[in-house]
Amino acid sequence: MPPSDPSIVLPRSVAPAASSWRAELWFRARRHFLLKFVGTTAYVWLFFIGYFHLLRHPSQPPVDMPLTAFDLWLPAQPAMLLPYLSLWFYIGVGPGLELRLRELLAYGLWVGALCLTGLTLFWLWPNQVPAAWRAEVAALPVFSLLHGVDAAGNACPSMHVAAAVFTAMRVHDTLRRCGAPALLRWVNAGWCLAIAYSTVAVRQHVLVDALSGAALGALFAWPSLVWRPGAVRLAPADAAAPQVARY
Repeated sequence: MPPSDPSIVLPRSVAPAASSWRAELWFRARRHFLLKFVGTTAYVWLFFIGYFHLLRHPSQPPVDMPLTAFDLWLPAQPAMLLPYLSLWFYIGVGPGLELRLRELLAYGLWVGALCLTGLTLFWLWPNQVPAAWRAEVAALPVFSLLHGVDAAGNACPSMHVAAAVFTAMRVHDTLRRCGAPALLRWVNAGWCLAIAYSTVAVRQHVLVDALSGAALGALFAWPSLVWRPGAVRLAPADAAAPQVARY
């Protein structure tokens, strides 16, 4: 059985070749790579099955989300579609940096609970972005395609933002524990903020949706950082070198 005591150190045979944050991150990214890739893809598909079912078959007529002064002030920014779409790569970074199988499975359980909560909220309270508010970008070809797939429904809370915030908090914790430089942690935070901002800038969500999604993501990310079965720390390649990881 894998050790669950955070004080236990893995043997050198499974540790990185060099005692550095780069070595540990690279080691983490390679470990269980196929399982992480297939598992993340399966999670996304399962979520979208439920998401699109509720989108096309709401339990009652969806209500329009209210527009705030920020929504009315912010101009549509089609260029922000790139960070918006980057979420589908970003969400793989969190599980991609998990080390042990038990930690990876626990990560999956928390993400699953997050997705089920969001889908339940959509079922209980169908809502949508006002169609007139999206009209500014609807005529653009790329947005016509996006809106044809992802209609205005299932707006609040924004699961786009919820997934980004959950990922950002988990990646930040991993980077901190690996001793990664502050610049890398700021890049992680900036990526998350760009995704959250883009949801409003491309008219897929309003501000209330984004804030609600951020709260939902943090609500699940925080306890997931506390309950982490099987967390261990790596042994340094050189006994005289500093620890590669701090758990």
